[in-house]
Amino acid sequence: MQWLNEMFGVSKPIIAMLHLGALPGDPAYDTASGMRKIVDDARRDLDALQSGGVDAVLISNEFSLPYLTKTEPITAIAMARVIGEIHDDIRVPYGANVLWDGIASIDLASATGASFVREIFTGVYASDFGMWDTNVGAAARHRRRVDATGVRLLFNVVPEATAYVADRDLASITRSTVFNARPDALVVSGLTAGAPTDSSALSTVKANAGDVPVFVNTGMRVDTAEQQLAIADGAVVGTAFKKDGIFENSADQKRVADLMAVVKDYRSSLAARPAAVTG
Repeated sequence: MQWLNEMFGVSKPIIAMLHLGALPGDPAYDTASGMRKIVDDARRDLDALQSGGVDAVLISNEFSLPYLTKTEPITAIAMARVIGEIHDDIRVPYGANVLWDGIASIDLASATGASFVREIFTGVYASDFGMWDTNVGAAARHRRRVDATGVRLLFNVVPEATAYVADRDLASITRSTVFNARPDALVVSGLTAGAPTDSSALSTVKANAGDVPVFVNTGMRVDTAEQQLAIADGAVVGTAFKKDGIFENSADQKRVADLMAVVKDYRSSLAARPAAVTG
């Protein structure tokens, strides 16, 4: 857990999703407004998230739907432009996520100075995007080759909109992923962005992850934050920070501040608890 404290400086860190609009090449790309609007919207959302008190941001091409498991070069290139333009406004640790392409995410992090990535690095899945294969050995070697060994890798062990092809239970998947792939953290998701993460799945991953941190990846809200942070070591939050809690909307500073107030109160309650007595 040491790297969490070193990077984020708090217990139970909250990583806010900074969702970028559809990019050049994406089906929903707005050619009339172009890249300028994407950059301006990203800067606006960044301000709302940071002003609301988040601990980090994860910059993602969330509106590149439907996603590719091997992205076209223009996607990461466009994201690099956005990060470059807003870079001087970023005051918290930040990560990069090129959905759903682990190699492109590592490349983007290396090029832009991002501290972490979140992706699907292990497993074979039947998904809404077709058969989804991975090669964690290649990803690990690619990270070294592009001088990104300092970039932390957050592995999604319960990916959205997928089913594991092999008949394996979640406890076994977690233990073997930790042993074979050496993730820096694991994240546990619901069905889609904004969908609640199942607490029993979260508990199973946490119980079998050893010293590897475990994050809630989708669906945390004001009313579930304490319950889920009692299990997990942190959370990735996107939809709950949007206006009216709607995925497609922009970030809402008040909603950010309201959820972060709950998180900070919970952290304070943990710090106030007496240390366990051993003897």
